[in-house]
Amino acid sequence: MEVLNLPNYSKLLRISPKGDKIFDPIRKKYVALTPEEWVRQNFLLYLTQELQFPSGLISMELPLTLNGLLRRCDMVVFDHAGAAKLIVELKAPSVSINQKTFDQIATYNLKLNVDYLIVSNGLKHYCCKMDFKKNTYHFLEEIPRYVELIGK
Repeated sequence: MEVLNLPNYSKLLRISPKGDKIFDPIRKKYVALTPEEWVRQNFLLYLTQELQFPSGLISMELPLTLNGLLRRCDMVVFDHAGAAKLIVELKAPSVSINQKTFDQIATYNLKLNVDYLIVSNGLKHYCCKMDFKKNTYHFLEEIPRYVELIGK
């Protein structure tokens, strides 16, 4: 798999003997090792290992119904009270991050109303904080640690 713009977690990742599946510790099962899943599992480790996000407060592939259609958020992070605080939308490294990607995550946020959005293809990462009073958002220099994210 492609080298990402993240720390090397190869010793923490569990790949099946055939190399076609990767273990997802959140879903507690092996899933198909696609380029997007490679980014998802590495990004999950970045959040939990580097930024101290509690793995028990992270949901993968969270289903949402939008305009009668079932969608799935790649990753949603909650606070200890169960409120959604962050949506992460992940793409394969070959997929460019563009306005369509931001529109996708913004649509998810109409339902979840979180304070932070992250979009990444494993090579480029964008994090923004919502400003609901001004109906806008601003990009952050770096992804906040979990304690900063929840404001404690």
